[in-house]
Amino acid sequence: MKRSSRAGFTLLEVLVATVIMGVAVTALIVGLSQSVKNATRLADYDRAVMLARTKMSELLLDVNLPFDGSLDGGFAPDQAGGVSSGWKAVLKPFDVPPNAGEGTEVLQDIALEVWWEPRTGGRRSMQLDSYRPVKIPAEVVR
Repeated sequence: MKRSSRAGFTLLEVLVATVIMGVAVTALIVGLSQSVKNATRLADYDRAVMLARTKMSELLLDVNLPFDGSLDGGFAPDQAGGVSSGWKAVLKPFDVPPNAGEGTEVLQDIALEVWWEPRTGGRRSMQLDSYRPVKIPAEVVR
């Protein structure tokens, strides 16, 4: 009868397998860490888009805005997810026809910038532009 040799792994094979598993697990952890970071960043951008759309809707519906000028303000911390954030809107007539007088309807350009300071540091911002019909007020003609 033949004597069977022992089945098993050598120390070198176990060390190589351990190194390969270590590299694979490290790559997996790095990938998961990056995914969490991206998810946080995207959540901040989603919140900023929601705030910007809401503020732009408010501006478009506000009949008491100046014809030409700028406004700014901040968002409540509970609205902005606890981060410092705010907005600035620049209003100006888009295109005024020649010899336009009081009461002439023109388009008003509303350029809105929403900014926030994420917990990761730095300052981020996004811009929106929209137009609305307004009548030229008397104080502009004079």
